[in-house]
Amino acid sequence: MVLVSPSILAADFSRLGEELRRCEEGGADVIHLDIMDGHFVPNITFGPVVVKSIRKETSLPFEAHLMIERPDLYWERFAEVGVGWITVHAEVKIPLRPLLREMEGSVRRGIAVNPGTPLSRVEPFLDMLDFLLIMTVNPGFAGQTFIPEAALKVKEAVHLREKEGFHYLVGVDGGINAVTAKTAVAYGADVLVAASAVFRGDVVENIGRLKSAGGGDGQD
Repeated sequence: MVLVSPSILAADFSRLGEELRRCEEGGADVIHLDIMDGHFVPNITFGPVVVKSIRKETSLPFEAHLMIERPDLYWERFAEVGVGWITVHAEVKIPLRPLLREMEGSVRRGIAVNPGTPLSRVEPFLDMLDFLLIMTVNPGFAGQTFIPEAALKVKEAVHLREKEGFHYLVGVDGGINAVTAKTAVAYGADVLVAASAVFRGDVVENIGRLKSAGGGDGQD
């Protein structure tokens, strides 16, 4: 069954605790935290202090999607405040293998791949991953339109996993709604990251629609 991971980037930050509790009530599986530094992407969101303050509001696991230039300097700070999944970008300028080795045993390790980045860039690290996140928009802002061509990398990622016997989950992030979710799941996606499609309207109902689109138990 597909996992639904609401991105709180589109949540109402004035009542974030309530929004998280509604996500849990709706059957969400993971909470997606978009961490932006204003350098790797042209936006700034929030850091470990905010994550620590909301950790008590839900029992769901947190995944920090680090859209930052130096994830090696910050991943531990997120792990210390209760983040169990850490996803870094394939496009960062630092060496990825030493970073992934450092993270081993502390968190579930993920790599995100931008629409313009081929999977060949991360093939050397696939055996180290718990999570591979395929970006179907260019990162930095919520509410963008799904890029169908980028979603084709989901098929490639699933093929590589089966061929090599790897064990990572394949996630899709960007422009996911009840329609595009069906495409992503048809390609083999295990995790749907959704922002606006969850938080615009009734959170519980919206998560149910995504679960239904992914073949889950949610109801329209």
